[in-house]
Amino acid sequence: MDPSLTLSARRPVALPRIKPSLLEMASGAVALAIALPLAVVVLNLFVPRAEIWAHLAATVLPDYLWNTLLLASGVGAGVTVVGVSCAWLTSMCQFPGRRGFEWALILPIAMPAYVMAYVYTDFLQFSGPLQTALREWTGWRAGDYVLPDIRSLGGAIFVLVAVLYPYVYLLARTAFLEQSGSSLETARALGHGPLRTFFRVALPLARPAIVAGVALAMMETLADYGTVAYFGVDTFSTGVFRAWFSLGDPVAAAQIGALLLLGVGCVLALERGLRGRSAFHAGPRRAPSPHVLVGGQAAGAILVCLLPALGGFVAPLALLLRLAMQDTEPGFSQRFAGLAFNSFTLAGITAVLAIVGALAIAYAARLRPGPLANLANRTAGLGYAIPGVVIAVGVLVPVTWFDRWLAGWLAAQFGIAPQLWLSGTIAALVYAYLVRFMSISLQTVEAGLAKIKPSMDDAARSLGLRPSQALVRVHAPLLARSLLAAGLLVFVDVMKELPATLAMRPFNFDTLAVQTYNLAKDERLAEASVVALAILAVGMIPVFMLARTMARRQGA
Repeated sequence: MDPSLTLSARRPVALPRIKPSLLEMASGAVALAIALPLAVVVLNLFVPRAEIWAHLAATVLPDYLWNTLLLASGVGAGVTVVGVSCAWLTSMCQFPGRRGFEWALILPIAMPAYVMAYVYTDFLQFSGPLQTALREWTGWRAGDYVLPDIRSLGGAIFVLVAVLYPYVYLLARTAFLEQSGSSLETARALGHGPLRTFFRVALPLARPAIVAGVALAMMETLADYGTVAYFGVDTFSTGVFRAWFSLGDPVAAAQIGALLLLGVGCVLALERGLRGRSAFHAGPRRAPSPHVLVGGQAAGAILVCLLPALGGFVAPLALLLRLAMQDTEPGFSQRFAGLAFNSFTLAGITAVLAIVGALAIAYAARLRPGPLANLANRTAGLGYAIPGVVIAVGVLVPVTWFDRWLAGWLAAQFGIAPQLWLSGTIAALVYAYLVRFMSISLQTVEAGLAKIKPSMDDAARSLGLRPSQALVRVHAPLLARSLLAAGLLVFVDVMKELPATLAMRPFNFDTLAVQTYNLAKDERLAEASVVALAILAVGMIPVFMLARTMARRQGA
């Protein structure tokens, strides 16, 4: 054998060095920026604070834990019952008004929970129109009757269920519609009625979707601040604000936020555990024949679908309009333009940056899929599962540290007077929004990219286009609708976001959401209703888009 051949065979083969592209580096930078606040919150658990924790554990932590558990469990049970029952009736049954209920049941998702809390409080409290009319009709006085107090844990559960059940309704209805009609008709041929068919066949097949919807609703419950704070229910979310602004202890706030983060992790683990490795394949899609309901069954179905739509949207909207007509404050309209400008500015900037960041991550994963791309994708998607108040703590801690370091360095090097460069600015607030809502934009952009055939990339390369050129000249025009939808969803969520805005807004810089909360907190509900109607009007835009999409798919 030739010695040269032996030596060359033993010589290690040099693998080609793959240099990361600018797009991949941008994708990694976005993922790291989103992961930083979450890491800061978790690392604060290791800061020794024995005396603070002893005080909190002896006074408020048990109430935080108990109320949070009851709230999340109650909302989870409520959205399951309401969402699944309405989804089954509108997808598998035929009764008068079903077509209208299909989209009407989506409407409550546009109503911010804290807005609904305000209007129901005004309507149901002792001085509200309901109890006032009741006393006038019956002649009763205070103490002659007892009505449930809306400003309670039960009231918070009711409000959050009324707002969040569409998460379960949408996913469950999609799962029911995608089930094969042959499976359901086989169950009927075996003598199962509609109820047994639902529990024995349809419900198990839809279980992964239902569990995912319930998990989303429970995570939104853990993230809520406006409703529980207004109702006086102590949860981990309110505890973060109390430790931060009342005690002036950001570390304690971060540690309570870490416990809230642990609760979110438990919800995600529970969702994955209940879903397990469920993968139900129902075969070729064939629409099942609907159950025709008549008489009392039809009336019951109408009532089941009517109550959530009334309680979650129609009644709150009517109460908001009633309150708005009572607003006679002459100077409020002048301030409204400034509030709207602030809200639209923040939402617009965040939406544009979210589209750019999501496009970088999704397109980098398309060009070079692998473990790093998957890691960046999952990291960027973490934020939506994290409550806004926790993200605010995680953002402010490193931003404040950076400001102190930069102020000291500039003072030492150039004699510039110390000042805050990022803390308390719009930049820090937009950063928190991006951490919170990047996942929404990313999922929408990924769905759009998935519809573009890989052959388009091959054709672009064969024409000599670099990846960045292919993105601008080939993919971006095809992604126009997806990018618009992603930006719109982020825009609406930023308009409604309250906890992060309350914690991080610049001095004397209010938004529509903050103004609504402040006015309602001061019991100026008539003025708050005008601002709340503006938020609701913006929130209705994606709801109508979603309703049109569902109608188009069902028609197809």
